[in-house]
Amino acid sequence: MKTKIKICGITNLADAQLAVQLGTELLGFNFYPPSPRYIKPQAAREIIAQLPRHITTVGVFVNAGTEGIKKVLQQCPLDMVQLHGDETNADCQAAAALGVEVIKALRIREPGDIQLTENFQVEAVLLDAFREELYGGTGHFFDWSWISNSTGGKIFLAGGINPDNISAALAVGTFGVDLCSGVEKSPGVKDHAKMEKLFAEIAKKA
Repeated sequence: MKTKIKICGITNLADAQLAVQLGTELLGFNFYPPSPRYIKPQAAREIIAQLPRHITTVGVFVNAGTEGIKKVLQQCPLDMVQLHGDETNADCQAAAALGVEVIKALRIREPGDIQLTENFQVEAVLLDAFREELYGGTGHFFDWSWISNSTGGKIFLAGGINPDNISAALAVGTFGVDLCSGVEKSPGVKDHAKMEKLFAEIAKKA
C-alpha cells in the first residue's frame, strides 16, 4: 500500500497548492496559539475552500479541550483532528463525537513508549520525537526501528523527516509520514525547492 504523505504547518495558500500539486494527500493546520505555525481558523478556512475535495484536512490541537476544538470546527471545516498534547483516550472519543476522525500524537523518547498506542481507540496515531518544551515541529527524530514494537494500527511517522531521509522513512512501512520543519524555510513557511526534492525522492520509490 502506498504510504500517505501529510504536510503539516500550512499557513498560506501557495504552500498548500504546491503540496497538492506535488501529490500530498493530507494537509495539517496548526490551531495551537503558542506555535510559530499557528493559523487562525478563518484563514485556514479560506485556504481549505480553494483545495480539491480529495485532500484530507487535519486540524492540530494541543490540550484544547472539546469546546476549544468545537469552536474551531464551527469556523473551519476539517476532516480530522490531530491531538498533539496530553489528551486521554476519553478526550479522543469526545473529539470524535464532534463528527471528525482523530489522530492521536504521541511523543516518543524510549522504545516502550511505542506501546502507548494500545491505549487509544482512534483512526490513527502519530509518533513524534519527544522534546520537553515543544509539542511537535521540533526537527528531531527518534529511533525508527522502535516502531517494530507496535501492535499494529495506522501509524504516521513524524519527527525530523526531510528530503534527505524520506527514503529511509518510507522504508519503515508506516501507514503515513508527516513532514513539517524538514520542508520549511522558517516555521510556517515552506521551502518549495525542498518540497520538490522530497517528492522527487518519493517518486523514485513508487
